[in-house]
Amino acid sequence: MTAAAPASLTFDGVLFFPVTPFAADGTPDLALLAEHVESRLPFGPGAVFPACGTGEFHALSASEAIDVVRATVDVVAGRVSVIAGAGGPLGHAVELARGAAAAGADGLLLLPPYLVSGTTSGLVAWVEAVAAASDLPVIVYHRGTARYTADAITQLAANPKVVGFKDGTGDIGLAQEIVLAADATGRDFAFFNGLLTAELSQGAYRGIGIPLYSSAAFAMIPELAALHYRAYTDGDEQTRMTLLREFYTPLVNLRDETPGFGVSLVKAGLRLRGLPVGPVRPPLVDPTPEQEQRLAAILQRGLELAAELGGDAPADAAPALPTVVAVPTP
Repeated sequence: MTAAAPASLTFDGVLFFPVTPFAADGTPDLALLAEHVESRLPFGPGAVFPACGTGEFHALSASEAIDVVRATVDVVAGRVSVIAGAGGPLGHAVELARGAAAAGADGLLLLPPYLVSGTTSGLVAWVEAVAAASDLPVIVYHRGTARYTADAITQLAANPKVVGFKDGTGDIGLAQEIVLAADATGRDFAFFNGLLTAELSQGAYRGIGIPLYSSAAFAMIPELAALHYRAYTDGDEQTRMTLLREFYTPLVNLRDETPGFGVSLVKAGLRLRGLPVGPVRPPLVDPTPEQEQRLAAILQRGLELAAELGGDAPADAAPALPTVVAVPTP
């Protein structure tokens, strides 16, 4: 039951979280966003999640986030589901939910409320209030101030609009309790692993009934992220472990050097591959030149692995993307 997505949404592929490009004047560059999204669609994402964590949801105004969602919906044009980010203060989350629905999104990823946390009943009421703002199905995101329990998921399962759960805490025991609680309701929930660089932990999540995962890496190196997903679904553990050892582990080691690098490195990787997506907004910071040089080497190795191990991919599966076009000197 837990492996399938609700009938209204489909997630047959790695989940793509695009960045939000910024122009020289600091505003979202929607034309470049469209190029970014369009260039990744041939690699088979299961859904696109604009204006979420990798898209710097925390730094976007409501109108900017809605513009990002609308631009994404336009370029995707129904080829896969578009799940928009919403969350923060209740009024902000409600505005985003309504705006995403008007923009044509297929669902909402409900990020945590702002600053405060309450009781389980209070969190459930907050989700219900956002869900009531539109007809869109809602996936709740378990992290930060949004700490769901098995009882909370049981309560939320009574609402047909609440269709999924994304874990961002890494508490495997609690996640297992939540999966079991959802199963007991008879509802068909979609379950996601939403940890940073989720490929590294997905083997464990699959074991507790959470088969789907977010991939920030897909935004900057879809050739390798799609190969990992194929190895994961095909049971090719030799290929998967090679990718974890030679690409994802070095990437995680670099990511863990600086808070916020789960986003900053992805934008830097896109710039290294020739897409001028601009910097991250504060309070995040961009990598130093020395860190970008190491990221360039990791990406180059990732492209080599994709070429070496991806030989069984269909010849017309995806277009060639730029290799690492610049290796900065520290």
